[in-house]
Amino acid sequence: MKKLLWGMLALGFAEIAMLILIGKAIGVFYTLLLIVLTSVVGVLIAKQRGMKSYKDVQNSLQQGQPPGIAMIETFMIFIGGVLMVFPGFITDIIGLLFVLGITRNLFKPLIFYYLRKKMKRGNVIIVQR
Repeated sequence: MKKLLWGMLALGFAEIAMLILIGKAIGVFYTLLLIVLTSVVGVLIAKQRGMKSYKDVQNSLQQGQPPGIAMIETFMIFIGGVLMVFPGFITDIIGLLFVLGITRNLFKPLIFYYLRKKMKRGNVIIVQR
């Protein structure tokens, strides 16, 4: 929990520093316009890709297959969309990496590794009905 708190604090300081640097380079008005534009684009991309991913989860369930990969993709798109809505350029870049399919595939092995590690420790429980 302390790592998360310190990480969020460092991210906040890094975002402020980035906003100041970009504001000095292109001006305050264009910086604010860029922040609003990236938020709107992020919401639109996340909505479009999220709905497709949600349908993939439903299709997997209807076919009787476990929706593991589709659920991870849906979760990543949701997190990416949320990050893109936050004002700041670092969160926008991370959110865009989570939303775009090409870069999202790079993060999947890390998520699977994390989940397997949690399952071995007994921190993740899978309920079968």
